[in-house]
Amino acid sequence: MDASLPPVVLLHGFGQTRSCWGDLASALAGHRAVISVDLPGHGAAGAVEADLWTTADLVVNGISSDDQPAAYIGYSMGGRIALHAALAHPRSVERLVLISATAGIDDEAEREQRHHADLALAQRIERVGIEQFTDEWLAQPLFAGLPPDARYVEERCSNSPAGLAASLRHAGTGSQAPLWDRLEELAMPVLILAGQDDAKFTKLAERMARTIGSNATLAIVGSSGHTVHLEQPTLTADLITAWLDH
Repeated sequence: MDASLPPVVLLHGFGQTRSCWGDLASALAGHRAVISVDLPGHGAAGAVEADLWTTADLVVNGISSDDQPAAYIGYSMGGRIALHAALAHPRSVERLVLISATAGIDDEAEREQRHHADLALAQRIERVGIEQFTDEWLAQPLFAGLPPDARYVEERCSNSPAGLAASLRHAGTGSQAPLWDRLEELAMPVLILAGQDDAKFTKLAERMARTIGSNATLAIVGSSGHTVHLEQPTLTADLITAWLDH
């Protein structure tokens, strides 16, 4: 590990915790200091309620600064938060890695529909409990490629129904104002990853890369779906570490 390099901050996906990064965290630790964060509504921050912009402020203000920036890596929900962090605190974000992320839903009617779906899911989590929700969540086709040892059921079940419900209500995709028209503001190097088998997020990744411009690098990882870093951990780690060291 090179202590002179900016640290790497890991922002997990919805329903996970900071302990759900698998081999990627250890691979990165060989190059830079690694800081894994429990996001609002999750893990040790289960009682914290915050929207996306407030979460970005909490994360950045607690870790980095204009004088001591960090590289931010976000997966899915964590990618949306990392994107907000980079836009709100550009001098504190040295580099940005977005894994299976989106800049939001453009269409107002579709966004409203997703918001209602998020609210309904929040109510269901509170009604059925964390174990049943976790089983249902991981049964989605989105996670079909997850190997058994990368499902992190125990870690997911350490979350509380109230915490996950609050996360959906405050920071779900349906509550996010689209950021597509702000992507050109990103001046730091940006690496965008998506799984080849995840058609929806592959298209979103390609669109983000085009919109950001020449400082964006796009990598579509073969034989993987939404959870690129857990389905193809070695390849993903190699891609990210090589890009960080470039």
